[in-house]
Amino acid sequence: MNKIHRNRDKSLGLLELIAIALGGMVGGGIFTILGVSVSMIGVYTPLAILFGGVIAGFASYSYIKLGVYYKDEGASYSFIKRTYPNSKFEASLIGWWVIFGYISTIALYSYTFSSYATSTFDTSELVRKLVAGLIILVFVFINVWSVKGMGKLEDLMVYTKLLILIVISFVLINNSQTTLPVLIENNSEVSLGAILIVSSITFVAYEGFQLVINAVNEMDNPSKNIPKAIYSAIGLAILIYVIIALGAILAISFEDIIANEEYALAAGANKVLGHWGNDLVIFGALLATSSAISSTVFGASRQMAIIANDGLFPRFLRKRNEHNIPVNAIWTMSILAFILVLSGSLTLILEFGSITFLIVSLIMAIANFKIKDETKSSTIVLIISIFVLALSTFFIIYYEYVNAIEQLYFIVFIYLILTIASYYYSKKSKLEENL
Repeated sequence: MNKIHRNRDKSLGLLELIAIALGGMVGGGIFTILGVSVSMIGVYTPLAILFGGVIAGFASYSYIKLGVYYKDEGASYSFIKRTYPNSKFEASLIGWWVIFGYISTIALYSYTFSSYATSTFDTSELVRKLVAGLIILVFVFINVWSVKGMGKLEDLMVYTKLLILIVISFVLINNSQTTLPVLIENNSEVSLGAILIVSSITFVAYEGFQLVINAVNEMDNPSKNIPKAIYSAIGLAILIYVIIALGAILAISFEDIIANEEYALAAGANKVLGHWGNDLVIFGALLATSSAISSTVFGASRQMAIIANDGLFPRFLRKRNEHNIPVNAIWTMSILAFILVLSGSLTLILEFGSITFLIVSLIMAIANFKIKDETKSSTIVLIISIFVLALSTFFIIYYEYVNAIEQLYFIVFIYLILTIASYYYSKKSKLEENL
Protein backbone atom coordinates (compact mmCIF):
# COMPACT_ATOMS: atom_id res chain seq x y z
CA MET A 1 0.00 0.00 0.00
CA ASN A 2 2.78 2.46 0.87
CA LYS A 3 4.52 1.68 -2.40
CA ILE A 4 1.35 2.46 -4.35
CA HIS A 5 0.95 5.70 -2.44
CA ARG A 6 4.51 6.75 -3.15
CA ASN A 7 4.11 6.06 -6.87
CA ARG A 8 1.03 8.26 -6.98
CA ASP A 9 3.09 11.07 -5.49
CA LYS A 10 5.62 10.91 -8.33
CA SER A 11 4.21 14.07 -9.87
CA LEU A 12 7.19 15.37 -11.87
CA GLY A 13 7.67 14.01 -15.38
CA LEU A 14 10.52 14.61 -17.81
CA LEU A 15 9.18 17.96 -19.07
CA GLU A 16 8.86 19.26 -15.50
CA LEU A 17 12.39 18.08 -14.67
CA ILE A 18 13.87 19.76 -17.74
CA ALA A 19 11.95 22.88 -16.76
CA ILE A 20 13.38 22.78 -13.23
CA ALA A 21 16.94 22.49 -14.59
CA LEU A 22 16.42 25.20 -17.22
CA GLY A 23 14.65 27.36 -14.67
CA GLY A 24 17.66 27.15 -12.39
CA MET A 25 20.09 27.91 -15.23
CA VAL A 26 18.40 30.43 -17.52
CA GLY A 27 17.79 33.01 -14.85
CA GLY A 28 19.68 36.16 -13.96
CA GLY A 29 22.97 34.74 -15.22
CA ILE A 30 22.64 35.45 -18.94
CA PHE A 31 21.47 38.99 -18.24
CA THR A 32 24.56 39.80 -16.19
CA ILE A 33 27.40 37.86 -17.85
CA LEU A 34 26.96 39.50 -21.26
CA GLY A 35 28.35 42.87 -20.17
CA VAL A 36 31.28 41.33 -18.28
CA SER A 37 32.14 38.97 -21.14
CA VAL A 38 31.98 41.61 -23.87
CA SER A 39 34.10 44.01 -21.84
CA MET A 40 36.82 41.35 -21.53
CA ILE A 41 36.80 39.46 -24.84
CA GLY A 42 34.37 41.22 -27.18
CA VAL A 43 33.39 39.13 -30.20
CA TYR A 44 34.59 35.89 -28.58
CA THR A 45 31.80 36.05 -25.99
CA PRO A 46 29.67 33.34 -27.69
CA LEU A 47 32.73 31.05 -27.81
CA ALA A 48 33.42 31.57 -24.10
CA ILE A 49 29.77 30.87 -23.29
CA LEU A 50 29.98 27.67 -25.34
CA PHE A 51 33.11 26.64 -23.41
CA GLY A 52 31.25 27.43 -20.18
CA GLY A 53 28.59 24.96 -21.27
CA VAL A 54 31.24 22.33 -21.92
CA ILE A 55 32.54 22.86 -18.37
CA ALA A 56 28.97 22.42 -17.10
CA GLY A 57 28.67 19.23 -19.14
CA PHE A 58 31.75 17.73 -17.48
CA ALA A 59 30.49 18.88 -14.08
CA SER A 60 27.08 17.29 -14.68
CA TYR A 61 28.58 13.89 -15.55
CA SER A 62 29.43 13.03 -11.95
CA TYR A 63 26.22 14.55 -10.59
CA ILE A 64 24.24 12.32 -12.94
CA LYS A 65 26.22 9.17 -12.16
CA LEU A 66 26.05 9.75 -8.40
CA GLY A 67 22.41 10.82 -8.59
CA VAL A 68 21.35 7.66 -10.42
CA TYR A 69 23.47 5.47 -8.12
CA TYR A 70 22.35 6.93 -4.78
CA LYS A 71 18.88 8.28 -5.72
CA ASP A 72 19.11 10.69 -2.79
CA GLU A 73 17.47 14.14 -2.83
CA GLY A 74 20.31 15.46 -0.65
CA ALA A 75 22.44 15.65 -3.84
CA SER A 76 25.95 17.10 -3.25
CA TYR A 77 25.75 16.75 0.52
CA SER A 78 24.41 13.21 0.47
CA PHE A 79 26.90 12.11 -2.19
CA ILE A 80 29.81 13.11 0.07
CA LYS A 81 28.16 11.68 3.19
CA ARG A 82 27.56 8.30 1.55
CA THR A 83 30.82 8.10 -0.41
CA TYR A 84 32.90 9.08 2.65
CA PRO A 85 30.75 7.74 5.55
CA ASN A 86 33.36 8.54 8.22
CA SER A 87 33.80 12.20 7.17
CA LYS A 88 30.98 14.03 8.92
CA PHE A 89 32.80 17.38 8.93
CA GLU A 90 33.49 17.22 5.19
CA ALA A 91 29.84 16.44 4.46
CA SER A 92 28.75 19.26 6.75
CA LEU A 93 31.13 21.66 5.02
CA ILE A 94 29.79 20.78 1.56
CA GLY A 95 26.26 21.23 2.86
CA TRP A 96 26.89 24.70 4.26
CA TRP A 97 28.78 25.85 1.16
CA VAL A 98 26.17 24.64 -1.30
CA ILE A 99 23.14 25.92 0.61
CA PHE A 100 24.66 29.35 1.04
CA GLY A 101 25.49 29.33 -2.68
CA TYR A 102 21.84 28.64 -3.45
CA ILE A 103 20.70 31.40 -1.10
CA SER A 104 22.97 33.83 -2.92
CA THR A 105 21.50 32.86 -6.29
CA ILE A 106 17.94 33.36 -5.00
CA ALA A 107 19.01 36.83 -3.88
CA LEU A 108 20.58 37.55 -7.27
CA TYR A 109 17.57 36.35 -9.27
CA SER A 110 15.09 38.29 -7.15
CA TYR A 111 17.11 41.50 -7.39
CA THR A 112 17.50 41.06 -11.16
CA PHE A 113 13.73 40.53 -11.40
CA SER A 114 13.14 43.72 -9.45
CA SER A 115 15.64 45.70 -11.56
CA TYR A 116 13.83 44.79 -14.78
CA ALA A 117 10.35 45.12 -13.28
CA THR A 118 11.05 48.69 -12.14
CA SER A 119 13.32 49.70 -15.05
CA THR A 120 10.64 51.86 -16.71
CA PHE A 121 9.79 53.65 -13.48
CA ASP A 122 11.68 56.18 -11.41
CA THR A 123 12.06 54.16 -8.21
CA SER A 124 14.39 54.24 -5.22
CA GLU A 125 16.80 51.48 -4.28
CA LEU A 126 14.62 50.61 -1.28
CA VAL A 127 11.56 50.09 -3.52
CA ARG A 128 13.60 47.78 -5.77
CA LYS A 129 14.64 45.71 -2.77
CA LEU A 130 11.06 45.52 -1.48
CA VAL A 131 9.88 44.34 -4.91
CA ALA A 132 12.63 41.68 -4.79
CA GLY A 133 11.32 40.56 -1.41
CA LEU A 134 7.78 40.43 -2.76
CA ILE A 135 8.67 38.12 -5.66
CA ILE A 136 10.53 35.81 -3.26
CA LEU A 137 7.39 35.72 -1.10
CA VAL A 138 5.22 34.81 -4.11
CA PHE A 139 7.34 31.76 -4.89
CA VAL A 140 7.49 30.75 -1.25
CA PHE A 141 3.71 30.42 -1.31
CA ILE A 142 3.77 28.57 -4.65
CA ASN A 143 6.36 26.06 -3.42
CA VAL A 144 4.57 25.53 -0.09
CA TRP A 145 1.23 25.15 -1.88
CA SER A 146 1.88 22.20 -4.21
CA VAL A 147 4.70 20.27 -5.88
CA LYS A 148 2.53 19.50 -8.89
CA GLY A 149 1.33 23.09 -9.09
CA MET A 150 4.92 24.35 -8.93
CA GLY A 151 5.94 21.89 -11.66
CA LYS A 152 3.18 22.94 -14.05
CA LEU A 153 3.82 26.65 -13.43
CA GLU A 154 7.54 26.05 -13.98
CA ASP A 155 6.74 24.40 -17.32
CA LEU A 156 4.74 27.43 -18.42
CA MET A 157 7.33 29.99 -17.32
CA VAL A 158 10.39 28.18 -18.64
CA TYR A 159 9.13 27.24 -22.07
CA THR A 160 7.50 30.66 -22.58
CA LYS A 161 10.69 32.50 -21.67
CA LEU A 162 12.75 30.27 -23.97
CA LEU A 163 10.45 31.08 -26.87
CA ILE A 164 10.67 34.80 -26.13
CA LEU A 165 14.47 34.76 -25.83
CA ILE A 166 14.81 32.82 -29.09
CA VAL A 167 12.54 35.30 -30.90
CA ILE A 168 14.51 38.26 -29.52
CA SER A 169 17.83 36.69 -30.46
CA PHE A 170 16.88 35.92 -34.06
CA VAL A 171 15.33 39.37 -34.52
CA LEU A 172 18.57 40.94 -33.27
CA ILE A 173 20.60 38.75 -35.65
CA ASN A 174 18.34 39.79 -38.55
CA ASN A 175 18.95 43.43 -37.61
CA SER A 176 22.73 43.06 -37.45
CA GLN A 177 24.76 46.25 -37.57
CA THR A 178 28.01 44.47 -38.41
CA THR A 179 29.47 41.04 -39.30
CA LEU A 180 31.56 38.50 -37.42
CA PRO A 181 34.65 38.88 -39.70
CA VAL A 182 34.70 42.63 -39.02
CA LEU A 183 34.33 42.12 -35.26
CA ILE A 184 37.02 39.41 -35.22
CA GLU A 185 39.42 41.67 -37.12
CA ASN A 186 38.89 44.41 -34.53
CA ASN A 187 39.41 41.98 -31.62
CA SER A 188 42.43 40.08 -32.89
CA GLU A 189 44.48 40.66 -29.72
CA VAL A 190 42.23 38.63 -27.40
CA SER A 191 44.18 35.73 -25.87
CA LEU A 192 43.03 32.16 -25.32
CA GLY A 193 43.68 32.63 -21.60
CA ALA A 194 41.20 35.52 -21.47
CA ILE A 195 38.57 33.41 -23.23
CA LEU A 196 39.09 30.54 -20.76
CA ILE A 197 38.83 32.93 -17.79
CA VAL A 198 35.49 34.22 -19.10
CA SER A 199 34.37 30.63 -19.66
CA SER A 200 34.99 29.95 -15.98
CA ILE A 201 33.10 33.08 -14.96
CA THR A 202 30.13 32.11 -17.13
CA PHE A 203 29.83 28.77 -15.30
CA VAL A 204 27.43 30.52 -12.90
CA ALA A 205 24.98 30.88 -15.80
CA TYR A 206 24.79 27.07 -15.98
CA GLU A 207 24.53 26.51 -12.23
CA GLY A 208 21.18 24.95 -11.46
CA PHE A 209 21.18 21.69 -13.42
CA GLN A 210 21.82 19.73 -10.22
CA LEU A 211 18.48 20.93 -8.78
CA VAL A 212 16.87 18.07 -10.71
CA ILE A 213 18.47 15.54 -8.34
CA ASN A 214 16.81 17.22 -5.34
CA ALA A 215 13.46 16.14 -6.82
CA VAL A 216 14.37 12.43 -7.02
CA ASN A 217 11.59 11.43 -4.59
CA GLU A 218 9.00 13.26 -6.69
CA MET A 219 9.96 12.06 -10.17
CA ASP A 220 9.16 9.09 -12.38
CA ASN A 221 11.98 6.67 -13.28
CA PRO A 222 15.05 8.54 -11.89
CA SER A 223 17.56 6.25 -13.65
CA LYS A 224 16.36 7.42 -17.05
CA ASN A 225 14.95 10.86 -16.31
CA ILE A 226 17.88 12.33 -14.36
CA PRO A 227 20.39 12.03 -17.25
CA LYS A 228 17.77 12.91 -19.88
CA ALA A 229 16.64 16.01 -18.01
CA ILE A 230 20.11 17.33 -17.15
CA TYR A 231 21.78 16.73 -20.51
CA SER A 232 18.76 18.10 -22.39
CA ALA A 233 18.65 21.20 -20.20
CA ILE A 234 22.37 21.94 -20.56
CA GLY A 235 22.17 21.48 -24.33
CA LEU A 236 19.19 23.83 -24.59
CA ALA A 237 20.87 26.37 -22.30
CA ILE A 238 24.03 26.37 -24.45
CA LEU A 239 21.94 26.89 -27.59
CA ILE A 240 19.93 29.74 -26.06
CA TYR A 241 22.97 31.48 -24.55
CA VAL A 242 25.07 31.31 -27.73
CA ILE A 243 22.23 32.61 -29.90
CA ILE A 244 21.53 35.44 -27.43
CA ALA A 245 25.20 36.38 -27.25
CA LEU A 246 25.55 36.25 -31.04
CA GLY A 247 22.49 38.43 -31.56
CA ALA A 248 23.68 40.91 -28.95
CA ILE A 249 27.20 41.44 -30.35
CA LEU A 250 25.95 41.73 -33.95
CA ALA A 251 23.11 44.17 -33.28
CA ILE A 252 24.30 46.17 -30.26
CA SER A 253 27.53 48.12 -30.05
CA PHE A 254 30.06 46.91 -27.51
CA GLU A 255 29.95 50.35 -25.88
CA ASP A 256 26.21 50.06 -25.27
CA ILE A 257 26.48 46.51 -23.93
CA ILE A 258 29.18 47.49 -21.46
CA ALA A 259 27.49 50.77 -20.46
CA ASN A 260 24.16 49.02 -19.85
CA GLU A 261 25.62 45.91 -18.27
CA GLU A 262 22.48 44.80 -16.41
CA TYR A 263 20.11 45.85 -19.19
CA ALA A 264 22.21 45.15 -22.29
CA LEU A 265 19.51 43.18 -24.10
CA ALA A 266 16.74 45.59 -23.17
CA ALA A 267 18.75 48.64 -24.19
CA GLY A 268 19.81 47.02 -27.44
CA ALA A 269 16.32 45.81 -28.31
CA ASN A 270 14.96 49.29 -27.62
CA LYS A 271 17.40 50.80 -30.13
CA VAL A 272 16.96 48.14 -32.80
CA LEU A 273 13.30 47.19 -32.42
CA GLY A 274 11.78 50.15 -30.60
CA HIS A 275 9.62 50.22 -27.50
CA TRP A 276 7.98 46.82 -28.09
CA GLY A 277 11.39 45.17 -28.26
CA ASN A 278 12.35 46.67 -24.92
CA ASP A 279 9.06 45.49 -23.38
CA LEU A 280 9.52 41.97 -24.78
CA VAL A 281 13.03 41.71 -23.34
CA ILE A 282 11.80 42.92 -19.95
CA PHE A 283 8.98 40.35 -20.02
CA GLY A 284 11.48 37.61 -20.93
CA ALA A 285 13.77 38.71 -18.09
CA LEU A 286 10.91 38.61 -15.59
CA LEU A 287 9.97 35.10 -16.68
CA ALA A 288 13.62 33.98 -16.60
CA THR A 289 14.28 35.24 -13.10
CA SER A 290 10.89 34.04 -11.79
CA SER A 291 11.44 30.46 -12.92
CA ALA A 292 15.01 30.56 -11.55
CA ILE A 293 13.74 31.64 -8.14
CA SER A 294 11.08 28.92 -8.14
CA SER A 295 13.48 26.14 -9.23
CA THR A 296 16.16 27.12 -6.73
CA VAL A 297 13.74 27.41 -3.81
CA PHE A 298 12.24 24.02 -4.73
CA GLY A 299 15.48 22.06 -5.07
CA ALA A 300 17.67 23.73 -2.45
CA SER A 301 15.04 23.61 0.31
CA ARG A 302 14.89 19.83 0.03
CA GLN A 303 18.64 19.59 0.32
CA MET A 304 18.57 21.89 3.34
CA ALA A 305 15.94 19.69 5.04
CA ILE A 306 18.06 16.57 4.44
CA ILE A 307 21.10 18.21 6.04
CA ALA A 308 19.02 19.43 8.99
CA ASN A 309 17.62 15.94 9.47
CA ASP A 310 21.21 14.74 10.01
CA GLY A 311 21.74 17.41 12.67
CA LEU A 312 24.15 19.52 10.61
CA PHE A 313 21.70 22.43 10.36
CA PRO A 314 19.25 23.55 13.08
CA ARG A 315 16.74 20.73 13.57
CA PHE A 316 13.62 22.83 12.93
CA LEU A 317 14.65 23.06 9.25
CA ARG A 318 13.88 19.36 8.70
CA LYS A 319 10.12 19.77 9.25
CA ARG A 320 7.90 18.76 6.31
CA ASN A 321 4.15 19.06 5.90
CA GLU A 322 1.72 16.29 4.99
CA HIS A 323 2.75 16.60 1.33
CA ASN A 324 6.46 16.07 2.14
CA ILE A 325 7.23 19.73 1.41
CA PRO A 326 10.03 21.18 3.64
CA VAL A 327 8.13 24.29 4.72
CA ASN A 328 10.60 25.63 7.30
CA ALA A 329 13.56 25.22 4.95
CA ILE A 330 11.69 27.11 2.21
CA TRP A 331 10.87 30.00 4.53
CA THR A 332 14.36 30.15 6.05
CA MET A 333 16.20 30.16 2.70
CA SER A 334 13.87 32.84 1.37
CA ILE A 335 14.26 35.07 4.42
CA LEU A 336 18.06 34.78 4.28
CA ALA A 337 17.97 35.59 0.55
CA PHE A 338 15.94 38.73 1.27
CA ILE A 339 18.46 39.73 3.95
CA LEU A 340 21.19 39.43 1.29
CA VAL A 341 19.12 41.62 -1.02
CA LEU A 342 18.85 44.25 1.71
CA SER A 343 22.60 44.07 2.39
CA GLY A 344 23.38 45.29 -1.12
CA SER A 345 26.42 42.99 -1.47
CA LEU A 346 25.02 40.84 -4.26
CA THR A 347 28.05 41.15 -6.56
CA LEU A 348 30.31 39.77 -3.88
CA ILE A 349 27.87 37.02 -2.99
CA LEU A 350 27.54 36.10 -6.67
CA GLU A 351 31.31 35.68 -7.01
CA PHE A 352 31.23 33.47 -3.93
CA GLY A 353 28.53 31.37 -5.59
CA SER A 354 30.53 30.99 -8.81
CA ILE A 355 33.64 29.76 -7.02
CA THR A 356 31.63 27.57 -4.64
CA PHE A 357 29.77 25.66 -7.35
CA LEU A 358 33.00 25.07 -9.29
CA ILE A 359 34.77 23.76 -6.19
CA VAL A 360 31.81 21.57 -5.21
CA SER A 361 31.57 20.19 -8.77
CA LEU A 362 35.26 19.32 -8.60
CA ILE A 363 34.74 17.53 -5.29
CA MET A 364 31.80 15.59 -6.80
CA ALA A 365 34.04 14.44 -9.68
CA ILE A 366 36.69 13.26 -7.19
CA ALA A 367 34.04 11.44 -5.13
CA ASN A 368 32.69 9.77 -8.26
CA PHE A 369 36.21 8.67 -9.21
CA LYS A 370 36.48 6.89 -5.85
CA ILE A 371 33.47 4.66 -6.62
CA LYS A 372 33.61 4.78 -10.42
CA ASP A 373 33.07 1.02 -10.73
CA GLU A 374 29.86 1.18 -8.70
CA THR A 375 28.53 4.19 -10.63
CA LYS A 376 29.71 2.68 -13.94
CA SER A 377 31.62 5.82 -14.84
CA SER A 378 34.30 6.22 -17.51
CA THR A 379 37.79 6.69 -16.08
CA ILE A 380 38.83 8.86 -19.05
CA VAL A 381 35.80 11.14 -18.76
CA LEU A 382 36.37 11.50 -15.01
CA ILE A 383 40.06 12.41 -15.44
CA ILE A 384 39.15 15.03 -18.04
CA SER A 385 36.35 16.33 -15.80
CA ILE A 386 38.66 16.73 -12.81
CA PHE A 387 41.26 18.52 -14.94
CA VAL A 388 38.72 20.87 -16.56
CA LEU A 389 37.02 21.76 -13.27
CA ALA A 390 40.33 22.26 -11.43
CA LEU A 391 41.60 24.52 -14.21
CA SER A 392 38.34 26.50 -14.26
CA THR A 393 38.48 26.99 -10.49
CA PHE A 394 42.06 28.25 -10.80
CA PHE A 395 41.07 30.68 -13.58
CA ILE A 396 38.23 32.31 -11.65
CA ILE A 397 40.30 32.64 -8.46
CA TYR A 398 43.17 34.09 -10.50
CA TYR A 399 40.77 36.59 -12.08
CA GLU A 400 39.52 37.66 -8.63
CA TYR A 401 43.09 37.96 -7.33
CA VAL A 402 44.20 40.18 -10.21
CA ASN A 403 41.07 42.29 -10.70
CA ALA A 404 39.18 42.32 -7.40
CA ILE A 405 41.40 41.39 -4.48
CA GLU A 406 38.93 42.94 -1.99
CA GLN A 407 36.21 40.63 -3.30
CA LEU A 408 38.52 37.66 -2.88
CA TYR A 409 39.18 38.65 0.74
CA PHE A 410 35.45 38.89 1.34
CA ILE A 411 34.86 35.47 -0.23
CA VAL A 412 37.57 33.93 1.97
CA PHE A 413 35.88 35.55 4.99
CA ILE A 414 32.54 33.96 4.04
CA TYR A 415 34.22 30.58 3.68
CA LEU A 416 35.73 31.01 7.14
CA ILE A 417 32.33 31.73 8.74
CA LEU A 418 30.69 28.80 6.97
CA THR A 419 33.57 26.49 7.91
CA ILE A 420 33.24 27.43 11.59
CA ALA A 421 29.47 26.84 11.49
CA SER A 422 29.85 23.48 9.72
CA TYR A 423 32.54 22.38 12.19
CA TYR A 424 30.32 23.31 15.15
CA TYR A 425 27.34 21.36 13.87
CA SER A 426 29.45 18.35 12.87
CA LYS A 427 30.83 18.14 16.43
CA LYS A 428 27.37 18.74 17.92
CA SER A 429 25.93 15.96 15.77
CA LYS A 430 28.64 13.52 16.87
CA LEU A 431 27.98 14.31 20.54
CA GLU A 432 24.25 13.69 20.07
CA GLU A 433 24.96 10.35 18.39
CA ASN A 434 27.14 9.27 21.33
CA LEU A 435 24.55 10.09 23.97
